[in-house]
This record gives sequence, C-alpha cells and structure tokens, in this order.
Amino acid sequence: MKVSLFITCLSDAIYPRVGEAMARLLARYGVELEFPKVQTCCGQPSYNSGYWDETRVAAKTILRAFNDSDFVVAPSGSCTYMIHHYPELFKDEPKWLDSARRLEQKTYEFTQFMVQVLGVTDVGASFPHTVTYHPSCHGTRLLGVKEEPMKLLGSVKGLQLVPLPFAEDCCGFGGTFAVKMPAISGAMVTEKVDHIRETEAEVLVGLDMACLMNIAGNLRYREEPVRVMHLAELLYEGVKHA
Repeated sequence: MKVSLFITCLSDAIYPRVGEAMARLLARYGVELEFPKVQTCCGQPSYNSGYWDETRVAAKTILRAFNDSDFVVAPSGSCTYMIHHYPELFKDEPKWLDSARRLEQKTYEFTQFMVQVLGVTDVGASFPHTVTYHPSCHGTRLLGVKEEPMKLLGSVKGLQLVPLPFAEDCCGFGGTFAVKMPAISGAMVTEKVDHIRETEAEVLVGLDMACLMNIAGNLRYREEPVRVMHLAELLYEGVKHA
C-alpha cells in the first residue's frame, strides 16, 4: 500500500511539526508515508478567487505528484475537499478528468484515514488536560468529517473534552476572505475566541492549521494562555507520554 503525504502549504511552510506527527503516528500502524517533492498548492486560493485557469496549472502538478499513490492523506479538510473540485475543473479535458476522479476517491483527511481506512479509533494516547474542539467549516460541512475526530479524542486517557459554544460558527479566516474583509474576519475570530474562553479549556484542538493559525493569533493578541494544537499533534504527544 503506497500512502503519500499531501502536506498542504501552511503545514509545509509554517507548521511542519504537524506532518511529522502524522508520519510518526501512522508509522505505528505500518504505514510509511511517502512524500512526493513535486507537490505544490492544491489551488484553492486561486479557485476561490475565480482564477480557474491558473488553478488548473497547480492541480495538474498535484495530479502528477500523486498519480501512483494508493492513498493520499492530508492534515487539512479544506485542502482535501479542494481536490473534490478537480473533476469539475477538468470536465472538458478527458485527458485529466479520469486522473482527477481517481485522486478524489483516494484522498483522505487525516482523521478520515485513521478511522475509515485503518480502522483505528484508539492510538493509546494519554493527555490529562481539558480540551475543546473547533470543527473547521470545509472539513465539517463539505467533507463531512464529524464523528472521526470525536472517536479519536474520546479514546484519549485523561482528556476532558469541553463542548465549544457555537462550535460550527466560522472562525473568520476563509483564506482570501480574511484579506479582503479584515474587519469582518477580525470580528468573527474575536467572537470565536470569546467562546473558547467560556470553556476554560487548556487546549484548543482542530483539523486545519489555517483556522487554528487564525484563532491562535487572536489568542496571543489577547494574551490568553490557551495552547492550540492540530489533532495529530495532540495524539502523538499523548502517545509519547502514555
């Protein structure tokens, strides 16, 4: 089984520890992640901004990078769902359409791969802290990732999961939305952090570093002592200290 890591831009450039946590966790189950170095951005920023021709250039690089992979796993529901747009992008290009459909079928967000493909819901982690969970928009609403992270969190020994009020409200990042409408974006993330403070949780966990980066920035600005982690990081840290 050839499983490849689709690292995504933010994790590659800013949060490489997330990819490392994924690789080390999956290695415990006999999965040695391959990393095609030719991979690039999935094209979501240009796609959402209406530059579909430019998006196709990036998408073709991704299609080539993972052509021989049996599975592709990514630490982002947002970027994973972007690949679901590829068949639409190439609907008039038969040469690429079949490849786009195959990539869509074999690409999974991290928790999806753990639970749906490997059948793992308990990694044997211990994390004695209060934790609240932010479900990112694309991963939850579009990709349908809901039960998988809850199953993984629910099996962590010592972890107290505190519900986040209005959890499914957007954090305000939205990629280029945060740049084009900073005032609205700022108000949204401020409201999100207000709700995180209500939980009195020590740790905020999520599945997408773009959203977590946005929330972490607001937390730091307000000098709130809440640790922000990708779920893969939490699980790997919990395994090391179990």
